[in-house]
Amino acid sequence: MELSNPIAVWLVLGLLLMISEIIIPGGIVILLGAACVIVASAQAVGIIDGLVQSLTLWFMASMVLLLSFRHVTQRLVGGDSHVDNTDEEADLYNQVAIVKQAIGPGQKTGRISCLGTDWTALGDGTVIKKGTKVRIICRDNIAFVVEPIIDSV
Repeated sequence: MELSNPIAVWLVLGLLLMISEIIIPGGIVILLGAACVIVASAQAVGIIDGLVQSLTLWFMASMVLLLSFRHVTQRLVGGDSHVDNTDEEADLYNQVAIVKQAIGPGQKTGRISCLGTDWTALGDGTVIKKGTKVRIICRDNIAFVVEPIIDSV
């Protein structure tokens, strides 16, 4: 099979793209390879001739295959459908923290330690002493609003 034969070139390119789907999963490359095989078949039958017609058919076949079968190949190939939480602050809400610097009275801020990091914190207006366990309930500007955890015995 010589490379000056356009049918062979399109067929080899199509097969290489289809095989590369193993390395590059996603369901797109296999459809582009299938479009190359369609071009090789059209050239073999004599429907098209020349580079411009071949590229035009490849482009149209690729678009039709991608639009028609993308959902099928995506279902077969799968992929990462798990989306992690991108809001890091949301992970902190309802977490238990330790007061590192007294909070209050009123709007006086203090410091809390949660998940190995210190944060600015506001309380409910009362004094929350150092060493008290608190729960993060929301965020107010640059400070977390916390409430003391009342241990029920």
